[in-house]
Amino acid sequence: MKKLIVLFIALIYTTMAYAQHTFKAIIKDAKTNETLIGATALIQGINKGATADTAGLIILTNIPSGKQVIRFSYIGYETLTDTLTFPFEQASPMFILLQPKGKEGVEELNEILVSSTRSSRTIANVPTRIEVISGEELDEKANMKPGDIRMILAESTGIQTQQTSATSNNSSIRIQGLDGKYTQIIRDGFPLYSGFSGGLGLLQIAPLDLKQVEVIKGSSSTLYGGGAIAGLVNLISKTPTNERQLNFLLNGTSALGLDASGFYSQKFKKVGATVFAAYNHGTAYDPAGIDLTAIPKFNRFTLNPKLFFYLDDKTTLITGINSTIENRIGGDLHYIEGHGSAQHSYFEENKTGRYSTQVSLERTLSNKEKIVFKNSLSYFDRAINLPDYRFSGVQFSTYSEATYSRASEKSDWVAGLNYLSENFAEDKNSSFPLRSYDYNTIGGFVQNTWDATPKLTLESGLRGDYHNEYGFFILPRISALLKINSHFSTRVGGGLGYKAPNVFTEDAERIQFRNVLPIDVKNTTAERSYGVNYDINYRTGLFDDKVSFSINQLFFYTRINNPILLTSISNGDLQYQQPKGDLNTKGMETNIKLTYANFKLFIGYTLAHVTQHTNNTITNYPLVSKNRLNNVLVYEVENKLKIGLEAYYFSPQYLNDGTTGKAYWTTGLMAEKIWDRFSLFINFENLTDTRQTKFGTIYTGSITNPVFKDIYAPLDGFVANGGIKFKL
Repeated sequence: MKKLIVLFIALIYTTMAYAQHTFKAIIKDAKTNETLIGATALIQGINKGATADTAGLIILTNIPSGKQVIRFSYIGYETLTDTLTFPFEQASPMFILLQPKGKEGVEELNEILVSSTRSSRTIANVPTRIEVISGEELDEKANMKPGDIRMILAESTGIQTQQTSATSNNSSIRIQGLDGKYTQIIRDGFPLYSGFSGGLGLLQIAPLDLKQVEVIKGSSSTLYGGGAIAGLVNLISKTPTNERQLNFLLNGTSALGLDASGFYSQKFKKVGATVFAAYNHGTAYDPAGIDLTAIPKFNRFTLNPKLFFYLDDKTTLITGINSTIENRIGGDLHYIEGHGSAQHSYFEENKTGRYSTQVSLERTLSNKEKIVFKNSLSYFDRAINLPDYRFSGVQFSTYSEATYSRASEKSDWVAGLNYLSENFAEDKNSSFPLRSYDYNTIGGFVQNTWDATPKLTLESGLRGDYHNEYGFFILPRISALLKINSHFSTRVGGGLGYKAPNVFTEDAERIQFRNVLPIDVKNTTAERSYGVNYDINYRTGLFDDKVSFSINQLFFYTRINNPILLTSISNGDLQYQQPKGDLNTKGMETNIKLTYANFKLFIGYTLAHVTQHTNNTITNYPLVSKNRLNNVLVYEVENKLKIGLEAYYFSPQYLNDGTTGKAYWTTGLMAEKIWDRFSLFINFENLTDTRQTKFGTIYTGSITNPVFKDIYAPLDGFVANGGIKFKL
C-alpha cells in the first residue's frame, strides 16, 4: 500500500513538472543597450518572480501553461507589461528593453487589461483600437459629476453627450457625430441600456463602483450584435480583492444637488461580495431666470449587490442585481415648487424603475481552454407625463450567451452563441396606435487573435445574426496591430454593422414620442453600415528625456445605408421613413499627451464631418460640432494633491430648424487634497457661465405650452460642487 501511495505521489509531481515551463529574458536599457543588473520580472496572478543577474539575465521557472502576464521593472525606468503564452517555443533568451523614466510616459496604458474584445490581453497588445478610462483619470472625472457618467464620456475626444430635453436633462451619447441609437452601452458584457431606457441611461449610472470604462469607436456589431454601428461603451465593474474596500462619497453642488454613495468589496476563501448603494438628489434650478428648469428636481435610489462564488480552483459563479428607482420632473419652476397657476402649468415628468439580474458561470477546462455562460434579465418601467399627454410602457429584455475560448502559443480563439430578446409593451393611454414591438435575435460568432510575427498581430471575427423581423445578417470584421519599433505602432481595422429600427431615437425622445407612429416593419429594412479606421501612435522623450511626448492620430469613416428618418406627414403625425440614401461620418481625432515632472497636458482635437444623403440632396447632419478641442492641464503630487484646469471648444452646429448655433468655450477647475483615509475635492464647472439661454430663447410659443429648440450648449451654466471621500 505504501508503495502505491509513493508511486501515486510521484506521478502527480511528474505531471505537475510536465505542465511547468521556463522563461529566459535579458533586460536592457532601450537607449544605451546596457544590461540592467537587478531588474525584476513578476508573473501577475501567481506572484512568481526573479531578479536579473550580472548579465541582465532573468530566469523564471515552473510557469504554468497558458497565457501569462509578465511585469518587467527597474528603478528609474518605465515598467513594461507583456502577455506571453506558454509553452514558449523560443529557446534563447528574449530581449526586454526598458525605457528610462519620461521616455514613454505610458506605463499605465501598458498594464491595463481589456475585456471588450473578449480576449484578456493588455491594451498594448490588442489589434482593435480601444480607449480606456481607468484609475486616476476615472477618479478625477467622477469628482466632477459623481451622480452619473456623462462627464466621464463627454470629455473624451470624439465623444459628446447630446441633451434631448431642455427641462429634464435627458441625454444620449454620440460617437464621432452619430446618433446615440448607434452606440451600444453594455455593463460587464451585458446589454442593459438600450431602447426605451436609452434616453436616461447616462443619467442613471453612478461611477463609484466602476473599475474602468472601455470605448471602441467604429463598428463593433461583430463583438456584441446589432446596434454598435458608431461604437461600443463597456462599463467594467469592480471585483472583490483579498483586501477589503469600503469607500464612501458625499458631494454637494451650488445648484443644491446632493450625491451620497458607498461601495463595499471583499473576497473571502470561497465567497466574495460587492455592494454599491447611492442616493442622488437634484433641486429645480433656473440660472437664466426664464421660469424653466435647467436642472430638474429628482430623487434617485440605486442598489447593486453582487456575490462571487469560487466553487473550486477552476469554477467561478457570479450573481448580481442592478436596481434603480427615480422620479424626475422639470418644467415651469413655479409649478415644480408648488406655486403653479393657469399660466405656470408646464411640466415634464419621468418616473422610472430599472431592475436587472446578471448571472455568469466561468469554468476553466485546462490551462488553455475555458467556457463562460451568461444570462441577464432586464425590466424597465418608464412613464413620461406632460400636462395633456402621457407615454408609458414596460421594456423586458433577456440576454443569454455561451462562449468557448482557447489560447495557444500564437493565437487565441473565441466562439459563442447568444440569444437576445427585447419586448416593449406600451400602455394604452389614448386612441393613438401603440408603439409596442417584440424583437428576438439569435447569433453565433467566432473570433481569432493571431500573433503572426513578434511585431504583427491580426484579429479577425465573423458573426451571423438572425432577427425575427429583419432577417439574417453576416458581420465580418478585421483589425491589425503593427509594432514598428519602440516609438511607433499603428492599427487598422474595419467591419460591418446593423441596427434593427425602433421608435426610440433622439428625435423622438426630444418630443417625448408625441405623434410618433409605430415602425412599419413590412416596409422597413434594418439599417446596415460599414466602417474603417486607421491610427498611428508615436512616443518619445524630449529635452534629454525630461519631457515625455506621445501622439495618437486616428482617421475614421462610417457609412450607414438607408437610415430611417423621422418625417412629418400630411396629418401632422410623424412617421419613420427610409428614403434612398446614406448617412456618413468621416474625420479624424488627434490626441497629444505631454508630461513634465508633476505636470500633464492633454490636447485632443476632433474633426467630424457628418452628412445626410437623401435621394439627390446632401445636408449637414444636425447637432454635430464639426470641430472640437479638448485641453486639460493637471498638476499631481501622487497620493497627495491633484489640480486640474480644462477648456473645451465647440464649433457652430447645424440645427433641425435650418439655423446654426453659436460656437462656444467652456472651462473648469478641479482640485483634490488626499490623505491616507480620506480626501477633499472641489470642482468649478463652466467658469465662464456659458449658457445657450445667453445666445437666445430656447423655445417658441408661450411658457404654458413651449415648443423647444435644439439644445446644443449648456443650460445650467456655472455650477460648483465639492465633497469628501472616505476609504475605511
